[in-house]
Amino acid sequence: MRVSEGRMQKWPTSAGFGEGHTGFVECVAYSSDGKNIVSGSWDETIRIWDAVTGAPVGDPLKGHNEFVTSVVYSPDGRNIASGSWDDTIRIWDAITGAPIGEPLKGHADNVVSVAYSPDGRNIASGSSDHTIRIWDAAAGMPIGEPLRGHSGEVTSVTYSPDGRRIVSGSEDETIRIWDAATGAPIGEPLKGHVYNVTSVAYSPNGRNIASGSWDCTIRIWDAATGVTVGEPLKGHTDHVLSVAYSPDGRNIVSGSSDHMIRIWDATAGMPIGSPLAGNADDVTSVAYSSDGRRVVSGSHNCAIRVWDAATGDSMSGPLKVHNDRVASIAYSPDGRNIVSGFRDNTIRFWDVATGAPIGEPLKGHTDAVVSVTYSPDGQNIASGSSDRTIRIWDAVTGVPIGEPLKGHEKIVNSVIYSPDGQNIASGSSDHTIRIWDVATGSPVGEPLRGPLKGVADIAYSPDGQRIVSACALGVQIWDVATRETVGEPRKGHTTPVRSVAYSRDVTGAPIGKPLKGYDGASGVAYSPDGKTIASGSLDNTLQIWDAGTGVPMGKPLNGHTGWVTAVAYSPDGRYIASGSWDCTIRIWDAATGAQVADQTTGHADKIITARSPDIRRSASTSSDHPNPAWDTQETACTDIRDPLGGLSPSTNVFDQYSSHSYGPSTVSGITLDPESMDSDGWVRCDGGNLLWVPEDSREGVTSRAIRIISTQNWQRTVRLDLSNFNYGTSWTNVYGGT
Repeated sequence: MRVSEGRMQKWPTSAGFGEGHTGFVECVAYSSDGKNIVSGSWDETIRIWDAVTGAPVGDPLKGHNEFVTSVVYSPDGRNIASGSWDDTIRIWDAITGAPIGEPLKGHADNVVSVAYSPDGRNIASGSSDHTIRIWDAAAGMPIGEPLRGHSGEVTSVTYSPDGRRIVSGSEDETIRIWDAATGAPIGEPLKGHVYNVTSVAYSPNGRNIASGSWDCTIRIWDAATGVTVGEPLKGHTDHVLSVAYSPDGRNIVSGSSDHMIRIWDATAGMPIGSPLAGNADDVTSVAYSSDGRRVVSGSHNCAIRVWDAATGDSMSGPLKVHNDRVASIAYSPDGRNIVSGFRDNTIRFWDVATGAPIGEPLKGHTDAVVSVTYSPDGQNIASGSSDRTIRIWDAVTGVPIGEPLKGHEKIVNSVIYSPDGQNIASGSSDHTIRIWDVATGSPVGEPLRGPLKGVADIAYSPDGQRIVSACALGVQIWDVATRETVGEPRKGHTTPVRSVAYSRDVTGAPIGKPLKGYDGASGVAYSPDGKTIASGSLDNTLQIWDAGTGVPMGKPLNGHTGWVTAVAYSPDGRYIASGSWDCTIRIWDAATGAQVADQTTGHADKIITARSPDIRRSASTSSDHPNPAWDTQETACTDIRDPLGGLSPSTNVFDQYSSHSYGPSTVSGITLDPESMDSDGWVRCDGGNLLWVPEDSREGVTSRAIRIISTQNWQRTVRLDLSNFNYGTSWTNVYGGT
C-alpha cells in the first residue's frame, strides 16, 4: 500500500530511537551498506538497529558474560565481531544473530578492541594483557604469536586500508605500527600524547593516522614517517574517547568525556562548526556512515544517536530531558516527594504516591549533580555537583537561593544539612569537608582535613555534634565544634567505603562481626527507629538486617537485575527506596519485603547514590501522607505499574474515553492525558509508541474542553492506495508457489 494523499511531508523520527541497552553503550559501528548500526554495551549484549528508524533489528545478541567493549562489521556485512571483558572475541551472523563457531580465546585479560582486515579474512584484537593478536576469521584460530611491545593496555587497533599494516594505541601513551603479515613492529613508537591513547584510525588513503587521548587532544601522524602532522587538535575539555575519519578523508569526528562530538577539518586541523551537543554523558564511540552523510555515536547514557554530518543536527528524535543516570535521591521530610539529581546537570522532584514529575527540572549546575538533600523543615534543597559547587534551592518554587557556594577544588560528592538546618556540610574528592552557613552561604571556619583521602560520603550525628565521613580506606569521625578528628580512623573494610549512616547512639567501636552474606555493600541506611539496617548489594539484591544482632531478617529482596547502589528509608520507616544499575528505582514494603513499585524510571543509565531523611534523623514525619502504591489501572496498552519518572505515571494515557460514535466524520469522544504526549507528538505508554498526532491536531487531542475530533478538515485527510494490497478475499495472493 502507499499514501496517495496527505498533508504530512516529513514524519518525525520515532521516539526512543536507539534505546534498549540497560548499560553503557561502549561501541558502535555502521554496516558497510549503511542500513544498520551495531552496538555493544556494558549490559553484556550486542544490538543491531535500523539506521534510519532506530528500531531494533531482531533480538539482542547474547553470549558474552562481561562488558562488550568493541564491535565491528566484516567488510561484506555478513558477520559481526565483538570483543569483551570476558577475554574472548565472538563472531556473529549479522542476519540471524546466531554465534558462528566457538569464542576466540587466547588473551589473558580484557579484549578492548577488535578490527577486521579489509579482505575480511583476519581479525586483529587488542587487550588489557598488553598484546595484540591476529586471528583467522574463518577458522577462529590465532595466527602466529601475540604482538608484544606495548607496556600498557592496548586500547585500540585498526588495519590500514591496504591491509598491510596494523596500528595500535595504548595506555602507555604511545602508538605503534605493525606489519600485519609478520607481526613485526615498524619503526619506533609514535610519541607525543601525554596521557592514555584511547583511539586510533587510518585515513582512507592510508597516509595519515588520527589518534585520540585522555590528554583532551587529537593528533594526526604521517603513517610512513611517524612524524606528527601539524599541531594537536584542541577543543575538547575532557578525555577524547573515539576518533574516526570520514570516508573521503577530509574530516575527522571525535567523541569525548565532555559529552560533546566535534567534527574537524583533517587538513587544517580546525573544528568545523559548533560541537554536536545532546548526549548527557561520555561519548564513547563515533563512526561515519559509508556515504559520509551521517555520524553515529554511542554514549554512557545507554542510547545511540545519529547525527547529520553536514549540519550537526540530531537525526534520532527529540533530545530527552533526562536520558542519563540518576546520581542521587532523597525523600522529603514528610515522605511525600523525592528529589533526584542527574548527570545531565539538573534536579527533579517526584510525587511519591503517583510517580509523576513535579514541575520543571532545576537548572543551574554546569556539571553532574552528584548529591541532593532536603533541609530538615523541607523548605529547601542543597545540591552538590561535579562543577565543584553547592547550590541551595527553594523546594517549592525551584528557584535558586543566593549564589553557588564555592571553595572545593574537586567534585562535591556529598552534601547534608545539620539537624538544626543552620549549616550544610559537604565532602569532596579534594579530601576535605567544608561546613557552610546556610543563611549567608559563607564557609564556617577552615576545611576539615584528615589522614584519609577522598571523601565519598558524610553524615551528621543526630545531635549535630559529630560528622562521620566515608573515605577511600576507612571511616573518620569529626567533632564539629573543635573541628578535630575523634579517635583514629575506623578501618576494617578491604575496599573503598562508599556510604555511611548514623544510628542514634554511636560509640565508634565495631559491634560484633561484619554483616556478611552477599557480594559487596554499595549503599546502607538505618531505619528511623534505628532497629534495622537496609543494604544494597552488587549481587542485585537488598537485605534488611537486625541492627542489634547483625542477623539478616528474612531473605534478600529480589527484583533488581543490576547492582543495587542506593537505599533510603521513608521517614515513617514503612518503605525502602532502592536505586540500581538496571536503570530502575524500586519501592519496597519494609515489613514484608514486597515490592510496592517496580518499574523502570525512564532513566537510561545508572543510579549511583541515595539520601534519605532517616540518615539525618529528621524529626518531621507525617502519618497521613499517601502510600507510595502507584496507579495500576489498565491503560491503553498495558496494565503493569508505571515508572517513577516514566511518562504519565499517574494517569491513563486516555484521560477520557467514550464508546459512543458521533457519526462517520468523527473518531470518538476521546481526549489524551496531555502528559502522555511528548513535544514531537508521540503518545507513549509502557509498551512503546502508541500513536503519533499531527501538529495541527495536538491541541484538540489534549484539551478536556474538546471531546470530538472532526475529520472533515481536509488538512487531516490521509488516503491510502490499496490497489496493489492483498487483503480480504485476495489475501492468499501474498503466497507465490514455487
